[in-house]
Amino acid sequence: MANNDLSLDLEEFRHLQTIAKRPRVLSFISSEISNLEKQLKDAAPVVPTPAPTPTVTPTPTPVTTNPKVASEPALKYTTLGSFSWDQDNDKVKIYVFLEGVDQEKVHTEFNAKSVDIKFHDVQGKNYRCAIPNLNKEIIPEKCKVLVKPTRVVITLVKASKGNWLDLHFKEDKFKPNLDKERDPMAGIMDLMKNMYEDGDDEMKKTIAKAWTDARSGKVADPLNKYG
Repeated sequence: MANNDLSLDLEEFRHLQTIAKRPRVLSFISSEISNLEKQLKDAAPVVPTPAPTPTVTPTPTPVTTNPKVASEPALKYTTLGSFSWDQDNDKVKIYVFLEGVDQEKVHTEFNAKSVDIKFHDVQGKNYRCAIPNLNKEIIPEKCKVLVKPTRVVITLVKASKGNWLDLHFKEDKFKPNLDKERDPMAGIMDLMKNMYEDGDDEMKKTIAKAWTDARSGKVADPLNKYG
């Protein structure tokens, strides 16, 4: 029997229940109503209860940032100002007396006119031997550093053979200033000034008198005093 017919029968039996008066009839009607309700219930399609949807907590997407990379603190160096050196016609050798140096922790920087050698982690300290202005040019790619138990030998290969008067470049004080070629007297006065600074007391007196005479007009040329 179709569900629709059962529903109609159930509705009519409920109507009859409202107008029936005899107990036996009411009992019969109630029984039929119960029977019809059961049939309708059994005939109704079973609708599956949907399973509860699990709550998904979204995983936060990590945000990639560019954190500031902390720069390494600047290393502190103890300057090695005392060392010895010698030379031959082709090379200059610098001897640094320092113990506990690791060859793998030596940083070298050779340039045509300068040398900068750094010794890292020598008994807990960093040392530096630098000559920013060599007397003459060297060949950087041929220079080397050799570590020995009690000293370090720095070998500089000369760009041109010959003898070095000093390891450091020193400007010649007695060389006239070429920037003052337009005024010959300016170069002469510079030369006399250098002679005055480096001379003894007698020389200083003589040059001071020459300056005084030149300014007063007694002597036209200060160098005439020296013939």
